[in-house]
Amino acid sequence: MKKQLFYERMKMLLDNEFDEFIKALETNLNKGIRLNSLKINRENFKKIIPFELEDVAWCNEGFFLENMQERPSKHPYYYAGLYYLQEPSAMIPVEALDIKPGDKVLDISAAPGGKSTQIAAKLNGEGILVSNDINPKRTIALNKNISIFGVKNSVVTNQRPDTLANIFPRYFNKVLVDAPCSGEGLIKKDIKNFEDDHEKYVNMQKQILTSVHEMIADGGEMVYSTCTFNPQENEGIIKWFINTFKEYEVIDINIDNLDHGRPEWIDGDNSIQKVRRAWPHKIRGEGHFIAKLKKMQNNKVTNFNKFKKNNIRLDKYYDFVEEFLANDVYQKNVHNINDNIFLIPEELVDLKNIKTMSLGLRLGEIKGNKFIPSQELAMTLNKNNFSNIIDLSSEDMRVIKYLKGETIEIENCNKGLNLVCVDGFGLGFGKANDGMLKNLYRKQWRML
Repeated sequence: MKKQLFYERMKMLLDNEFDEFIKALETNLNKGIRLNSLKINRENFKKIIPFELEDVAWCNEGFFLENMQERPSKHPYYYAGLYYLQEPSAMIPVEALDIKPGDKVLDISAAPGGKSTQIAAKLNGEGILVSNDINPKRTIALNKNISIFGVKNSVVTNQRPDTLANIFPRYFNKVLVDAPCSGEGLIKKDIKNFEDDHEKYVNMQKQILTSVHEMIADGGEMVYSTCTFNPQENEGIIKWFINTFKEYEVIDINIDNLDHGRPEWIDGDNSIQKVRRAWPHKIRGEGHFIAKLKKMQNNKVTNFNKFKKNNIRLDKYYDFVEEFLANDVYQKNVHNINDNIFLIPEELVDLKNIKTMSLGLRLGEIKGNKFIPSQELAMTLNKNNFSNIIDLSSEDMRVIKYLKGETIEIENCNKGLNLVCVDGFGLGFGKANDGMLKNLYRKQWRML
């Protein structure tokens, strides 16, 4: 019944395009991966990646997986954070937001982290990314994916948007609202993926956008996106937003092969033509709606309470840096919270009473008289920036054993702490002694 109602509604919307639309839904899913430019460039990625790939036109770092039998989630490069598995059209919203290094970015509904990792790569270690999700369990997955990507300048929060608005008034110059929606664009995966209660989602979307408005700085930009087709949640929401908050205007999105918005579906406002739709019968991807808005300047200034660093008991950490890292990146903005050591993003505001899952990069912890490096730190490293390394080929079965948490045999390495790498990219730590490596790979991340 739900499927029939959906088809009837889409036939009314698409008219003579409906048959082509239905035919597209009957084709195979499009699977894709997106390289992590924090760790590898496009040229080297294409040289080493063992999968059959085709370029994604709208994302320079994106590729279609041509062989559906390949399993990239089981390859060691996935565990090294060299790529993220992402449906190709889901890469469009971040491309539309046009992130630059140094931006202050909010991803308000970020789990499981696909778009946040894409944002972080574009920031390239400069500026700050706040990735939030209201669901605590989903935030765990979000934090893991950001950590695997080796991101240093992110904060992961688990808060309601209205609570965040009190902490970050007029703070962000770029905001992504990948809104909760009825999910019609994912119908190809499963008819159960969408709900017919559009009004529920419309109310939710309005609440989120009301809070987000308060966090956008003058001159800042926002991309609103959904993976649904219904105009109520798309053109209708944008019309409501610009009518409610007069300081915004809809601006163009310079991405080819996307349809324009349809103001006739919501009775008016020609500015809605500037929003974009990705249709599965017109691009090689699933259904998405994307709108970009700019907040006009009115020269209001907001003062923020800066995050107060705690510099106690850092001597053992700095001894570790001198012995193994000797890198200035890991010596600036270092902070101690209950003997957990963090690398804090510059310009971070005071986050008192905010539930955070991650505060910048967790470097490790002080235990007794020692500094114990973290799994998160290992994910930011490679064979060129750590003094003791064990570098294994991706075809070496010891890599799989290591990822499963097993002790492995090793040779020709320094005794004590080592960074275990796959083809030069950090996977985690281990302690070498007498030809054996004690495995320090995080238990929760182990390969099953």
